[in-house]
Amino acid sequence: MSAKPSSATGSAAGVAAQAPEYVRRMAPYVPGKPIDELAREYGLAEESIIKLASNENPRGPSPKVRAAIAAAVADITRYPDGNGFALKSALAQRLGVAREQIVLGNGSNDVLELAAQAFLRPGDDAVYSRHAFAVYPLAVHARGATGIEVPARAYGHDLEAMREAITPRTRVVFLANPNNPTGTWLPAAAVKRFLAAVPREVLVVLDEAYDEYLDVTQRSTSASWLGEHANLIVSRTFSKAYGLAGLRIGYGLMDAAVAALLNGVRQPFNVNSVAQAAALAALADVDYVAESAALNRAGLRELGTALDAMGIDYVPSHGNFLLLRVGDAAAVYARLLRQGVIVRPVSNYGLPEHLRVTVGLAEENRRFLSALRSALGR
Repeated sequence: MSAKPSSATGSAAGVAAQAPEYVRRMAPYVPGKPIDELAREYGLAEESIIKLASNENPRGPSPKVRAAIAAAVADITRYPDGNGFALKSALAQRLGVAREQIVLGNGSNDVLELAAQAFLRPGDDAVYSRHAFAVYPLAVHARGATGIEVPARAYGHDLEAMREAITPRTRVVFLANPNNPTGTWLPAAAVKRFLAAVPREVLVVLDEAYDEYLDVTQRSTSASWLGEHANLIVSRTFSKAYGLAGLRIGYGLMDAAVAALLNGVRQPFNVNSVAQAAALAALADVDYVAESAALNRAGLRELGTALDAMGIDYVPSHGNFLLLRVGDAAAVYARLLRQGVIVRPVSNYGLPEHLRVTVGLAEENRRFLSALRSALGR
C-alpha cells in the first residue's frame, strides 16, 4: 500500500522550515528594473526606454571585444578552461602579480561571495559600512555570520570607526573604493593606514569595481600591497568600464595561500569561455577603456551642472553614477518610470530620499534631466 501523498503546499512549507533560520530571514538582492519588464508594465516601446539603473557602460564592449566574443561562440560546445590560464596570465603581466594570486569569478560579486564562504561561519562577525554595496550583508548572512554595519561619514566609509568595530570574532572587513551607491572615494594613503591598523588575522576585502573610472592619478596601486598584506583581497570587475556586465566576469587578487582557499570552494567552471575571451580582449583594449572613462567624466560634469541649476543635492562621485537627493524618492522614481526612464531607488541602502542614476550617453543624460524636471514639477 502506497503512502498517502501530502499536499504540495504543506510539503513545501515543511521543507522550507528545514533551512537554517538565518537563511529564512534573508531577502533576495533586487536588481535594477529590466527594460522589457517596464515595457510590459506601462505599454511602452522598448526602444523608447533608457536604463540608467545598474552602472553599466552605456557604450557596451569595444569592437575588438565584440569580435572576440563572436569567435569564442564557435567553441561553446566545450567546457571552458577552469583555471583561466590565458586571462590570468594577461592579468598577472598587467598587474605585476603571479597567476597563483588570481581568482576568477562570475563577476566580482562571485569573488565577494567566495571570500565569505571561505572565511565566515556561524558566530563570526564581518564589518562593513552603512550605504555600502548590498551584497556584503547578503554574503555575510548567508553563512550565518553577524554583520556589523558601521555608520557612514559624509556618505562614505569612516575608517577609524570601522577599525574600532573589529572584535575578536571579526573574520572579514568589506571596504569599497569607490563606494557604490554613494560614489565616495578614499585616497590610497588612507586605505594603507587602515590596512596597517587591521589585525593580521582579519581578512580585508577591498572592492575596486569602479577603479577604472578614477582619474589616472587616483587609480589604485593595491596590487602592489599584497606582498606586505597577506590578509588583503582586491576585487575588480569587467562589468563596468569594460562593458561586459552581461557576461559576468571579475577577478580577485590575493596571497597565493588565500587564493588556494577560494579556489577550493568555487565552482569548477564558474567563468564561461565566452566571458574569458571577451575579458582577455577587453583588457588589451586600453584606449577604449580610457575613452569610456573620459566620456564618463564629461557626463558627470554635465549632470552636475544641470543638477546645480535645478537646486538638487547630490554626492560628488568617483564612479559612473550620481546619488541624488530628491525627497520622496519612491514617487519620483515612479514618475520617471512612466516616462520610460529607469534609475535606481536606494531605500534598501538606508537612503529613502535618494535615487542613483548611472551616467549614460550624452543624449541619455539629457533625456534623464528632462524627465527629472517633469517628475519634480520644475
